[in-house]
Amino acid sequence: MPSQRFAPPSEVPGLAARRIAADIVDGVLQKHRTLDEQLDGSGAHPGLKTLPDRDRALMRRLVATVLRRLGTLGHVLSRLLDKGIPSDAPRAQSALLIGAAQILWMDVPDHAAVDLSVRLVQSDRRAARYAGLVNAVLRRCAREGKALVDEVAAQSLDLPPWMVARWSAHYGETVARDMALALSHDPSLDLTVKSDAPQWASRLHGEVLPTGSVRTVLHGAVTMLPGFAEGQWWVQDAAAALPARLFGDIKGKSIADLCAAPGGKTAQLAQAGAHVTAIDRSPARVARLRENLTRLSLQAETVVADAAEWAGPADGFDGILIDAPCTSTGTIRRHPDVSWLRQESDIAAMTALQRRLLQKSVSLLKPGGTLVYCTCSLEPEEGEHAVAALLTAEPGLRRVPIDASEVSGLSEIITAEGDLRTLPSHLPNADPKLGGLDGFFAARLVKS
Repeated sequence: MPSQRFAPPSEVPGLAARRIAADIVDGVLQKHRTLDEQLDGSGAHPGLKTLPDRDRALMRRLVATVLRRLGTLGHVLSRLLDKGIPSDAPRAQSALLIGAAQILWMDVPDHAAVDLSVRLVQSDRRAARYAGLVNAVLRRCAREGKALVDEVAAQSLDLPPWMVARWSAHYGETVARDMALALSHDPSLDLTVKSDAPQWASRLHGEVLPTGSVRTVLHGAVTMLPGFAEGQWWVQDAAAALPARLFGDIKGKSIADLCAAPGGKTAQLAQAGAHVTAIDRSPARVARLRENLTRLSLQAETVVADAAEWAGPADGFDGILIDAPCTSTGTIRRHPDVSWLRQESDIAAMTALQRRLLQKSVSLLKPGGTLVYCTCSLEPEEGEHAVAALLTAEPGLRRVPIDASEVSGLSEIITAEGDLRTLPSHLPNADPKLGGLDGFFAARLVKS
């Protein structure tokens, strides 16, 4: 008999991507694991190794869409379910979320979204009995879902209530709504290029932003894009590329980049001609930083250490950049899991660490040296308040206000005190995928 007769049937196309997406969604919502640890490194999902690039991209879009629109999905499904989402079978819950996300926001035929979600449930022992329910609910979603989404379009359901309340109080309700709307869209891919941004924008079918970053909506493996292997650019949100520029001319100067990994700002400083010392406490992250520098043909001294405890050289540095660990609420565009993994109580722990790093940085800075402090947080305690407290505690420091001309004339991202504050709703574009920035804060201080 031909051996093919006994070969197992091939899996339905697209099911593996959805199974892994369901596992990762469960990892975030049930086990409180970050997307980064599930997608890369030693803790990555084992199924990713055999997933083709096309299915891997689909899986990422599925996960991101579910997490980005989780509040709205909960509203829609609660209206379509008499007894709520089954709580005793996580796979039934993730299958409903993934199916509804495809029907409402992705370019997937409704029948395929329904069928593959039902197959997901059928393949799980605890959830199999809900196959009929999943089928019925998702068919109703295809008919009624869009209207249910429109019902709550203005309610910012896709962010935790504590976050919306904080942003409304600090930025005003209108700005908070604009920020929430910006976070509901897929982000673009931003690149910092070594030179000739217009040429790379053309090659990568993108555009040059006012800040000089190249923005493109190309999908697929970044490593396969033109210029990656040659080290002509690196991935870096346009907002994240601004703080390192606040030092001015640093050619030949000594700059310490505290909490440096994965190395985008280190690369900027090295490209500008500084003698850079990059410090990070994670050996794995420092190894990745070194790989990135090697690809980019840039040099920096790397140190594995806790920056808050690191002794540093006796003569200090001309400049110090602190991209401090924070709640990362400014990165939700690219890391939608942050919305559901962070708690308001996390802010206090982060501000305590930021305070230690700021105090250490003052001791490492030469007289006349420049300190640039930044965080990818939208919470004032981690930005404006942290700098105000430092200036009160350290009379030898003074703020040097940032001028709009230093950030390509974007006066809307400069605060009244002269600090930098970008919001997800900044740099709007008629195509939402080409608009927006990560939320960043940065201040420039000089030691007298």
